[in-house]
Amino acid sequence: MNLSVNGINMLKKLEGCVKQGDTHVIYDDKTGKPVNPNKPLPRGATIGYGHLIKPGEDFKNGITEIQATDLLCRDIAIVERAVQNVIVVMLNQNQYDALVLLAYNIGVHNFANSTVVKYINNPDFHSQKYPDLKSAWQAWNRVQGAVSPGLINRRKHEFKLYCC
Repeated sequence: MNLSVNGINMLKKLEGCVKQGDTHVIYDDKTGKPVNPNKPLPRGATIGYGHLIKPGEDFKNGITEIQATDLLCRDIAIVERAVQNVIVVMLNQNQYDALVLLAYNIGVHNFANSTVVKYINNPDFHSQKYPDLKSAWQAWNRVQGAVSPGLINRRKHEFKLYCC
């Protein structure tokens, strides 16, 4: 199973991007504001549709839409493998798409160890902290320790897709 076109479009919308003209530029993922590429990049420096810039990657001159989509597809492939490796039950396309969207945002390690995965893989699972799948899903609502209205909204969209 792969992320559907609908899933890719939803991911682009949820992640957003920062452009100057037609060029995707480096931005601070926390604030969504462009950063000066000639200065040290902040933690969470991002380009395109949520691509966290890794050491050795150089995007000082920005990237085109085609390059941003290519980066997104490469990042999605990593997330898809992670979802496929940890989810042991059958999923419909919307469920799969929603899980990829969640894992893309919270990171594959966090996803693999999440209560969300435990609930999905085991219908008899019960958590004292999160009484159901929805509460476990919605708990992923913080950025650097602070509750984020944007993440609250994102989790609602993802969970709604999962339930369709």
